[in-house]
Order: sequence, then structure tokens, then C-alpha cells
Amino acid sequence: MSATFDLNERPDYDEVLQKIADYVLTYEVKSDEAWNTARYCLMDTLGCGLLALRFPECTKHLGPLVEGTVVPQGARVPGTPHRLDPVKAAWDIGCIIRWLDYNDTWLAAEWGHPSDNLGAILAVADHLSQKRIAEGEEPLTMRTVLEAMIMAHEIQGVLALENSFNRVGLDHVVLVKVASTAVSAKLMGADREQMLSALSHAWIDGQSLRTYRHAPNAGSRKSWAAGDATSRAVRLADIAMRGEMGIPSALTAPQWGFYDVLFSKTNKDQKLKPEDKRQFSLPQEFGSYVMENILFKISFPAEFHAQTAAEAAVSLHPQVKDRLDEIDRIVITTHESAIRIISKKGDLANAADRDHCLQYMIAVPLIFGHLKAEHYEDSFHAGNPIIDQLREKMEVVEDERYTREYLEGDKRSIANAIQVFFKDGSSTEQVAVEYPIGHRRRRADGLPLLEEKFRDNLATRFPAQQCHKIGWLCTDQNQLEITPVNQFMELFVI
Repeated sequence: MSATFDLNERPDYDEVLQKIADYVLTYEVKSDEAWNTARYCLMDTLGCGLLALRFPECTKHLGPLVEGTVVPQGARVPGTPHRLDPVKAAWDIGCIIRWLDYNDTWLAAEWGHPSDNLGAILAVADHLSQKRIAEGEEPLTMRTVLEAMIMAHEIQGVLALENSFNRVGLDHVVLVKVASTAVSAKLMGADREQMLSALSHAWIDGQSLRTYRHAPNAGSRKSWAAGDATSRAVRLADIAMRGEMGIPSALTAPQWGFYDVLFSKTNKDQKLKPEDKRQFSLPQEFGSYVMENILFKISFPAEFHAQTAAEAAVSLHPQVKDRLDEIDRIVITTHESAIRIISKKGDLANAADRDHCLQYMIAVPLIFGHLKAEHYEDSFHAGNPIIDQLREKMEVVEDERYTREYLEGDKRSIANAIQVFFKDGSSTEQVAVEYPIGHRRRRADGLPLLEEKFRDNLATRFPAQQCHKIGWLCTDQNQLEITPVNQFMELFVI
């Protein structure tokens, strides 16, 4: 009997692909909260990118592959003079957005940063707007950009709710690639068949391993991996728009599909048992849930599982700053994901290693009272040996309630608690922070601080008059939505 993978009957497109395609092509966003949050997300994401331009390790990656290349109707890279083809522009915008680990976050069975998709969205929308004007047509407006952001957030976030790619060693940027492919294809005018083709290629494409995020290989690739994913998404969408055939059972094809090759357990003979097979779970329909519940990094450029830990450490700073030599031990109570992802002992090799170390992100604010991007640099670390001395005194324990409420849909807490014990037997109180300032439950407190963060980031790159003009536009929902994309992007040109 012939094996099922020998049957040459071309199937219908996988159900998951069809659900994503139909969502992007037909869904109407009606949530005012989603539209408004998308505007804040746009502000914050661009601000993070501008701040990253202060770091040469980031800027060395930017610009055309061939120096001096001039691209007609090229997409602009905010904060720079670069005008690039949409594929490289997506790479560059995605790189600066993610470099400092300071843009928004989504935490579930998988985690990630849905605003990473803005690299593809802005690159494609800016280029298409200029092209439309050259052809006598109306440009795209920023409302279209916000809609694409809401949809990209939703695709990435809903796929992450119950599907853990990190458990099988894959990096979360696979979801950036898929989401960016979908919204890029829509911006390009894809019909349903073109959309399905593009999505199928995104899953077939081969995916990044998480190797560069974990000891002993943590490094700066994690800062440009999302830019790489958005860039590839734009390329795949363009390929589909040129009429390239799709791969209908990209996910479900026996032996050769994504599920069997990359998402399921295998034994030594590479033969899958029924109980080892994994397929995606989609616990809810696509809508605007993810944008409404997105987590903003407002106070600290740090991996999100440590945001509340850093906040607790800042609170404890006045009690410990003059007694650092007297500390006996520091007990960190946290959730399982933080332990698995960012708890590290031993040497930290580089900045990317440090901003994914729970203990480092607690030690610095305990000592100095704050945590900034510069605190991860080699020179700062080398000049402050007290940081590693405190790390050696830290104990990390799991609170099962913290772990449980991290996954509960009506909570989505990211809890951490810290208590410092001194050699004389005294101790601080345990300071617990269960929801970070960027959580939906703390929106009223967080959004004014997010606007302040945006203004500060603008000021690192532009003169006061330009900062004021950008700031005014970004805080006016109606005016922003009707602004042509090309005019918006011109405001960020150096």
C-alpha cells in the first residue's frame, strides 16, 4: 500500500492558512480601544527605534547593501537619511525597533513582540504610497498602517496563546514572519489565492532556532532577528504577488509539512507516533484582542519577564544602597517562564546576554536605582564588579500562583517579588509587583509615561520644532489616521 505522503492529490489549503487569510482580507476593526492602542504602539515602537540609533552596533547594519544605491520611491528608515527598497527597509526598520528590547511584548505559551511587524508595514506602505502618487493615485493613509498593525498583532498573538514554539527550539520570530507576510500581501493588494500562497511560503521557509537567545550562545542576533523576519516576509509577499504557486498543505503534509518536521516530537528512527504529533491550537477567533491587551515596556529596556522585578528592585534601592556589602542573600520569587528563559548564573558575555538575565536586571537597579540601555554595555559591566557579586547571592524560586496567573486569560500577570537579607539577620520586606506599568490593568498610569518616553526618544534625534510637530500629530487620533503615509514618514527623515 502506498504511504499517504506518496499520494499526488493536491489538497485544499490548510485550515489555519485559510483562517488567517480570511481574517486579513475581510475583518473590519470596530474596537475604538484597538485603534487608540495601535496609535500608542506606533509612537512607542518608533521611539524605541530612534533611541537605538545611538548605538553603533545597531547602526552598522543599516543602509543599502551596495553603497550609494538610489531606489526610486524608496522606503525611508526613520531617523536616518536612508531610502531603500522595501525588503531592505523592512530589515533596517525591524532592526532598530528591536535592538534595545524596549518595544511592546506579548506573553502566552509563546512570547514575542508584535510591534516588530511594523518594519514590514511601514516599509511597504511608504513605498506603495510614493508609487501611487507617481502614478496619479491616492497614497495610503496612516489608518491603513494602524489597521495592519492591529491585524499583525492579532495573528502573532493568537497563534502564540496555546502554541509554544520555544518548546521545540524555534524562535518566536516565525510568528513575525507569518504575520508580516499576511499584512504585507494585503497592503500590496493580494487576492485570496495570492494571500494563501504567501502564507504557505512563510511556513515552508525554514525557521530560526532560539540558539542565539540562550546560554551559552546568547548574542546580538536576537536584536536583528525580527528585522530579518519582516524583510523575508516582504520578499515572500512580493513573490506571491508575482503569481508564484502556493503549497496548500504547508502545515499538515505527512512527513514533509511544518507540523511533522518542526512542531512534533520524534524518536530515534524519526517516525512519528500519533501521540507525538502536534498541530496548532487556535482557542479563539481572530479579532482585536491582542492589540487591546498588549504589554508596553515603559520603564525599563529589559526582557519583559523581568519588568516587574526591575520595578521591585527600584523600590528596594533606598533600603539597600548603603548596605550593599552587608547583603547575605537576595531571594527572587518569580514564575516558571522567567526561570526558564532569563534566569542565568555564570559569566555574561555581551549586552544581549545581560538584558536577558533576570539577576543582572535586578542587581543594577538595586545598586543604582534605575535601569537603562547603557547599563548593559561592556564598559559599564566591567566597571562595576558589585553587579556580579550581588548576582552570586541571588536565589530564584517559583511561586505556583505566579506561574498559573501568568497564563490565565483574565489576568496575564508577570509577577516578581524580591526580598533582601542582611548578614546581621535583618531583612527588607518582600516587595512584590504582579502587573507591570505597561499592562492593560495599569493603562491609566502607563500611557502618560509612554507619551513622555516617546518625547524623550524623539529628542535624541530631532530638533525641538520637529519633535513638537511629530508629537502633536501622534497624539491626535483623527489627524494621524488621515495623514498620508509618505508625509508621515517624511517627518522622520534626517
